[in-house]
Amino acid sequence: MIDHVLPLLAFGVLTGLTTVLFGFGGGFVTVPVVYAFAQAQSGPGGDPMHVAVATSTAVMVVNSLGATVAQYRAGRLRREYLWPLVLYVGLGALLGAAGALAVGDTVQRFLFAAYLAVTIVDSVVRKGFLTGPGTEPRGLGPVTTTVGGVGIGAAAGCLGVGGSVLTVPLLRRRGLPMAYATAMANPLSLPVAVVGTAVYALAGGAAPAGGASGQVGYVDAVAVAALLAGSLPTIALARRVVGRIPDRVHAVAYVVLLAVALLAVLLV
Repeated sequence: MIDHVLPLLAFGVLTGLTTVLFGFGGGFVTVPVVYAFAQAQSGPGGDPMHVAVATSTAVMVVNSLGATVAQYRAGRLRREYLWPLVLYVGLGALLGAAGALAVGDTVQRFLFAAYLAVTIVDSVVRKGFLTGPGTEPRGLGPVTTTVGGVGIGAAAGCLGVGGSVLTVPLLRRRGLPMAYATAMANPLSLPVAVVGTAVYALAGGAAPAGGASGQVGYVDAVAVAALLAGSLPTIALARRVVGRIPDRVHAVAYVVLLAVALLAVLLV
């Protein structure tokens, strides 16, 4: 993927921006982009969707950690919404990443698109996301924390997207403003990123059949480096503007970006 370094660098900037503004960790940008590049260069037996998801999780480790530190300094992280939910998300991520290796490339791509489509419809149709619930923030119940946490982690680990598409609407409907809901999506993405990267990097012990040089398991190290080179400086700059965006504009922009990601993965 060396010949695609400059485009990946540019998409890395977008990855950093979406990490800070929406808590994506970059997954909804990196998966369609890396999938397109991996598909173009993969030979027989290649698994471009596996490469895209694995590379996305590796990028998310660094992006989510950087954004978590920035959001902590800004005072937007609240322990009662993160602990112990983060433990159950991590457990689900292990199950999801392992399960992803057992399904075919086409199935994984279909699940990624379906995941986006369901979330978009739910955010638009169900009350509370676009307009805000209009209530005081409420805590998470034990079922939401345990069963919900494992489910979020499993879906995110399978698709390499950090879980923000489920955690942001969840926290939003608990009465949190978008700035806080998206901020807490970053630390909740960390266990997904770490577990997913480990599973995908260790798969096969080396570059899979049809893969390119520079791959560690399914993780494309060259793409990771290029994306991070663009995203990390952007995270440092973008964190300054999060609290200045009107809440409804922030929510609408979140849904619009999901729709763009859905179109991208369907069209490539």
